Amino acid sequence: MVKKKTLKVHNKSDKPDNIVIKDNEIIEKCIEIEQKLPNFIRDYFLYLKSAVALSTRLAYLNDILFFFNYIITQSNLSNATNLKEVTVEDFNKITAKDINRYLADYCARYTITTKEEMRIMENRNRSLARKKASLSTLFKFLYRDEIVKQNITDGLNPIRLPKPQPDAIKRLEIDEVAKLIDHLNSGDSLSEREKVYWRKTRLRDRAIVLMFVTYGLRLSELQQLNISSFNFNRGEFTIYRKRGKEVLIPINKTCEHVIKEYIENERPMKEQINDENADALFLSLQKKRMTSKTIRNLIKKHTAIVLGTSTSSGYSPHKLRATAATSLIQQGFSIYDVQNLLDHDNVTTTQLYAAHKKNVKREIVKNFEWLD
Repeated sequence: MVKKKTLKVHNKSDKPDNIVIKDNEIIEKCIEIEQKLPNFIRDYFLYLKSAVALSTRLAYLNDILFFFNYIITQSNLSNATNLKEVTVEDFNKITAKDINRYLADYCARYTITTKEEMRIMENRNRSLARKKASLSTLFKFLYRDEIVKQNITDGLNPIRLPKPQPDAIKRLEIDEVAKLIDHLNSGDSLSEREKVYWRKTRLRDRAIVLMFVTYGLRLSELQQLNISSFNFNRGEFTIYRKRGKEVLIPINKTCEHVIKEYIENERPMKEQINDENADALFLSLQKKRMTSKTIRNLIKKHTAIVLGTSTSSGYSPHKLRATAATSLIQQGFSIYDVQNLLDHDNVTTTQLYAAHKKNVKREIVKNFEWLD
């Protein structure tokens, strides 16, 4: 059995080690996929490195790997028997009709068969649009670099995505957030068995929820928080956004209080934690940095209790992000300020949450009477 090598970080950047390690895990996955693919698209890999975020790079590469597998196992587009053997000549024969057929006929519904099971995979339009975007960037790049002779992407069929409706955005109402905080403080809604665990993690869970509903953090942003991320003397903390953007966020009194209370009264002592997890803010009972999956599950569990539904129907951290956006706008903050706080690329995303201002039209005309 090969002994797993110890990973050491020689970090001269401003990023904390845990984010460098997380990024490295994604980079290693990208390299692993790239090594399976033909050499003629190697320059495209370099393009992705500089053009998109790390998570997007991995998603695109997975889509392209999936397409190459389709070429050699499900189509007559190539005589290759493995991915490396697919040639530029094969790609020059691919037409827009072939891609449209791949997206509409194959990607919409396919099966994965293993020794134990046969899994049916259904993709909705949003997933198909992502697969189409991955291939579009590849073919446009190959055409620009004169590797293929035609830009076939002009002939790709549009994939229509339903316009998001404000009323369909799931989020907690302000009174439900209050109930959630009361539930985390008291544990009254829990069984005696559940309370055993709750007593060990209530301060941690309350701090996690309040950070989500106050700042609308992404799950990855919260999961990567360290104790060293916080400068309580200056009243601020540091997070790393998409594309590795370092951002300073002011901390309010509520969040400062719950974070300090958790650190001082519930988080394990420094000497009980190994070096790898010593700086991690939110720890599991095993004294390790909480995983994204664990955080997602605890949010779904607690919100399900407040909503009176099953755990599987509880709300995800992303819905608490929507809760923060809606609540801030209802409190009268500008959509541009909320856009900046939540790091939305486009203000139209933030405007969806502005539509949740209840009865705003009624209140406007009610207070604007022309006759007594």
